[in-house]
Amino acid sequence: MFSRLRSDVQCILDRDPAARSTWEVLTCYPGLHAVVLHRRAHWFWTHGFKWSGRFVSHIARWLTGIEIHPGAKLGERVFFDHAMGVVVGETAEIGDGCTIYQGVTLGGTSLYKGAKRHPTLGRDVVVGAGAKVLGGFTVGDGAKVGSNAVVTKPVPAGATAVGNPARIIQADGDAKREDAASKMGFSAYGVTQNDDPLSLAMRGLIDNASSQEHQIALLWQAVATLSEERASGGESCVPPDAARDASFEAAKLNQLVDR
Repeated sequence: MFSRLRSDVQCILDRDPAARSTWEVLTCYPGLHAVVLHRRAHWFWTHGFKWSGRFVSHIARWLTGIEIHPGAKLGERVFFDHAMGVVVGETAEIGDGCTIYQGVTLGGTSLYKGAKRHPTLGRDVVVGAGAKVLGGFTVGDGAKVGSNAVVTKPVPAGATAVGNPARIIQADGDAKREDAASKMGFSAYGVTQNDDPLSLAMRGLIDNASSQEHQIALLWQAVATLSEERASGGESCVPPDAARDASFEAAKLNQLVDR
């Protein structure tokens, strides 16, 4: 029990720069209190003491502002950061190393008792503030759910879900993912620098248009060179207004998209 508590405290010290000491975490972090109380409530629930489990869960909600159903399953090193208003449903499962911020709902869309109604979070998932993950699907290992996203379908491992309804941004290859992770470190609130799919699409179109204009300019330069060699003193066949230099300002347009 004490080794598990030490692990919970250490994960908070690792992920929250505002945490100054073990004593501060033990006495002033409601996310830690909610996890500890949930373990007692879950023990009651799984050993047939349903009312006792619900009552401990109710007390934990009153003390911490975090509502975790006693039937939910929590892994190791789960961190509820701030976490006021978090709701975790009965059949939800939260994997090791997950971080969940305030206002998050891990809810269900089905009324069938006994069914898997709530989501399963894999290892090291980050769920940003205000996000709603609704349904009995899986959010893969290392995935991120952006703040205020509404997710109603599975999220692949390593991907990012943003928006309402959530759009899934696939992660790059394994090598790029590992390189980015080492540079970026922990992604607070499920936010990365390139998590807006509309901006990504616009930047891709801008870069593609810039590349095409450059290729067209090179073609006109080649046509002009051949024309001059074959003209034997005559007039060039290249139109005088042919664009021989690329003038597409891709960098400026990308800056506008990023604003």
